[in-house]
Amino acid sequence: MTVAAAGAGRRYALLLAVNDSDYARKAHGGYRNVFFRALRSGEPDEAWDCYRVIDGEFPAAEDLGMYDGFVVSGSPHDAHGDGAPCWVRRLCLLLRTVHAMGKRVLGVCFGHQALCRALGGRVGRSPSGWDVGVKEVTFVDDLEWPFEFLPVEPPRSASIIEVHQDEVWEVPPGGKVLAYSDKTRVEMFAVGDNALGIQGHPEYTNDILLNLTNRLVNNSTIDGCVGEDARRTAESGEPDREFWSGLCKAFLKGSGCAGGGGPRPPPQGPAAELSCSHHVAHFPATGSLIGL
Repeated sequence: MTVAAAGAGRRYALLLAVNDSDYARKAHGGYRNVFFRALRSGEPDEAWDCYRVIDGEFPAAEDLGMYDGFVVSGSPHDAHGDGAPCWVRRLCLLLRTVHAMGKRVLGVCFGHQALCRALGGRVGRSPSGWDVGVKEVTFVDDLEWPFEFLPVEPPRSASIIEVHQDEVWEVPPGGKVLAYSDKTRVEMFAVGDNALGIQGHPEYTNDILLNLTNRLVNNSTIDGCVGEDARRTAESGEPDREFWSGLCKAFLKGSGCAGGGGPRPPPQGPAAELSCSHHVAHFPATGSLIGL
């Protein structure tokens, strides 16, 4: 575990589900710093701890109560399938536990999908294949915006970096679809006022996108034409990072129950919730474990 800051104010846990690439380490000091730069409010008493869940590093059950919120990163692994690694299943159980405790939970890309699975939704491969690049996300206009703590309603649309081949098929019970795109039906969803999933990467910068695109093309994970399209979108402009960063910060800090969602299930005992021995939900097994 890495402690990024200390203080008596709000405390958050970053659950890293990805190992640092050479580029991320050299250019940004690792994905931990990428997230911290995007999500830390700058308040002197705000504290962030980092757990590398991909390596089996999880917060202790007795420490969960000290956190105000949890953030789950993207990952090269899938969030679906009974063949998922033990740490993925353990992560889903952890997310279900902290959600039941009323903690704020923000899921990004893989984290968006893992949060959906943990709370009873359905996740799987996108039938339209990989989505990579700076893409436009449209917010639902016939649904009351559920987060009363945001200073303003969102714009009609906002651009965000996307790198994924999996998607949310069905939001969890009580969940609301908040945004969509031409390629992905659920770009953002909420369950009550304390669970938010975002399919895109609010923390990514264009240089990270370009490096990742090149690596995916070079190892034949994506076709060259998909890579070219992704590079073209990055060259055309930056994503709306300020908006997405502000939205995530406001969600993590916010209070109130504007989102509704009904009563939350009572948390089970820590030993059962953090076990690797059972599943929150069952999904069809898929082929290769490549998802971001």
